Order: sequence, then C-alpha cells, then structure tokens
Amino acid sequence: MRRHLFAAGLACAVAAPADAQEYTPITERETFLSLLQGRQLQMRIYGLSLNVLPDGRIEGSAVGWDIDGSWTWQDGYFCREMDWSGYEIPFNCQLVEVLGDDRLRFTVDQGAGDSAEFRLR
Repeated sequence: MRRHLFAAGLACAVAAPADAQEYTPITERETFLSLLQGRQLQMRIYGLSLNVLPDGRIEGSAVGWDIDGSWTWQDGYFCREMDWSGYEIPFNCQLVEVLGDDRLRFTVDQGAGDSAEFRLR
C-alpha cells in the first residue's frame, strides 16, 4: 500500500509549495538538455534520483526501487513514460520550468495539473 501511494505521487507529481520567485518556461529541447548535462534530477524527501539522458532514456531510483523509462520532446513539452520496478507510470506531457540554475518544475497535463519540483545536482 505504501509503495502504491508513493507511485501515485510520482506519477501525478507532488504538489510543490508556491515560491515567491518566478519560474521561466523551457520550450526548447536543447535548452532542457543543456540544463541537465552531467546532472541528476533529485527529490531527496523521496530518495528520488533521475537521469534524463539525451538519447531518450530515463534511469534512476526512488525509495530503493529502480525507475526506467523513455522521453521525447513534443510541441514544447517533456513527454515521458516510466516504470517504477513493475509499477507503470503512464505517458504524460509536462510543462518544464526553471528557477535559477538548480531547480526544475514539471507540471503534468501540459501545465494544467499538479507540479513537482526537482533539484539539479
């Protein structure tokens, strides 16, 4: 049950608190990749660490279980599907925004849904 609840949060993203600073949308694949070059997306509270690779693969782990998946860039959105050690996280296109040089926010359903904030490490 505990794993199912975490997976639901991972799939839908975890609502992030409002921030006084403004995020800037990323609409170009090249800009997105330049921010990620040599870095991981991390959400320490969940022990979540993801590598989003230029070849379209996603690799990582959360609370001790492996995550793998694939991604593409479509019409200005990051579109991904993943598997979290047997738990399917379905395809979804997300708005990506940057704050400073170390925070990315992903908002599901092309920016209309919940958001998750990651640190770049």
